[in-house]
Amino acid sequence: MNDTCRKPVIGIPSSRMLNQGARMHGYSTAERTVQALLEYCDCLPIQLPPIGDKCAIEQLAQMIDGLMLPGGRANVEPHHYGGPAFPDDEIIDPGRDAVVLALIPACIEAGVPVFGICRGIQEMNVALGGSLHYRVHLVQGKLDHRRPQIDNLPVEEVFKLRHGVSLDSGGLFSKLMGGVTEIRVNSLHGQGIDRLAVDLDVEAISEDGLIEGVRLKNGGPFCVGVQWHAEFGTQKHALSDAIYKEFARAVTAHAERK
Repeated sequence: MNDTCRKPVIGIPSSRMLNQGARMHGYSTAERTVQALLEYCDCLPIQLPPIGDKCAIEQLAQMIDGLMLPGGRANVEPHHYGGPAFPDDEIIDPGRDAVVLALIPACIEAGVPVFGICRGIQEMNVALGGSLHYRVHLVQGKLDHRRPQIDNLPVEEVFKLRHGVSLDSGGLFSKLMGGVTEIRVNSLHGQGIDRLAVDLDVEAISEDGLIEGVRLKNGGPFCVGVQWHAEFGTQKHALSDAIYKEFARAVTAHAERK
């Protein structure tokens, strides 16, 4: 292929999910995750299966031009950050844990842009040495950040803006918003950042003090995480729209350098 025609390649770690109808497991990524990347990045999105240590991490970090870390049903297992063991019925995805927790630092080392959403920001924090709250709503003083506990809600209701977030007045997010420091976001997560990784700076904090946005310190590659689902309602949510555009620029620049 002519290099001038090459689209940037963005890797998307997929999750191991049970197909109830077929009674077997498969690897999946939400359609909206892929569609948002296509809208913003004019890229070639590829799913990265959760195959644990069978994944050639260093080779993969050299192959892709961007890493998108989407949400997922399973939580990052606590042995990765020294937390108490999960209950026996907790949904886990050890294959995805193994892939992303190794791939994130490898991508940073290779200068590959990284964008984490929901579980993705949690993966970033753990991969760089931070820890998580297992259940934010059980932590004294914290809000219930989970999706509405009501069946059969319309998508628009599930992903509607639910609480306020303050942006660091000197940070990237506020700069992207032209100096705005207060926004509202959707909220669909059970876990959340507890101890922040030393290599991350806080960009956004919810009204109950939970970290909602981070970026990599010290001028490294574009590496940003948000706790809300930025892929939904991007055209109506100015900050999510702006972050996607910054990620797209970073991915394109990385592909051109290669």
